[in-house]
Amino acid sequence: MDTKLTLSLNKSVIEKAKKYAKSKNISLSKMIESYLAAVTEKEEKEKQTTPLVESLIGVINLEADFDYKKGYGDYLVKKYQ
Repeated sequence: MDTKLTLSLNKSVIEKAKKYAKSKNISLSKMIESYLAAVTEKEEKEKQTTPLVESLIGVINLEADFDYKKGYGDYLVKKYQ
């Protein structure tokens, strides 16, 4: 079910958005709806963690500048020498 939403935006932003939507052959409403759906879906996916992962969060304390790629690379070099 579609519901009306009123937004207050900068006039130049609206004009640019209208031109962009027209060039993509979609309505401005559909463009905004797609954007909002993508943003909220991404956030929901980021929040989805399993109970196992939740229990492991914070188990290891690493330095702020820890480079896991370098550390793993060093491990692989040693393993396959």
